[in-house]
Amino acid sequence: MQTNKAAKTYSAINFSDKFGLFSEQWLPKVVAELNDYQFKIARLEGDFIWHDHPDTDEAFIVIDGELRIDFRDGFVRLKAGEMFVVPKGVEHKPSAEREVKLMLIEPRGVLNTGREGGERTAQNDVWI
Repeated sequence: MQTNKAAKTYSAINFSDKFGLFSEQWLPKVVAELNDYQFKIARLEGDFIWHDHPDTDEAFIVIDGELRIDFRDGFVRLKAGEMFVVPKGVEHKPSAEREVKLMLIEPRGVLNTGREGGERTAQNDVWI
């Protein structure tokens, strides 16, 4: 017995292609989900605000450029190909002297400004 089912198409997510679709900074875009976690890409330049995420860790993976994450008691620098996980509840402030392209991994619904809110808060669930 033969069925008329079309073959499913599988395709990789190409970061370079995705970054080519937007230029705005500090506004993460979702590229994939895994269970309740979202993989977001973003372009960053300049300073962000001090904030924390009281209920979740936040993973930063630098794809291009150099990112500095300040903490109240120190900082970490990340270059392309490096990652860092900010533990939940730890206040931090990302910054980049030149544009950096990165991926964030965090649960669905997490605001980029944590509980600080304000004008720098990006809309959630913006897919690209």
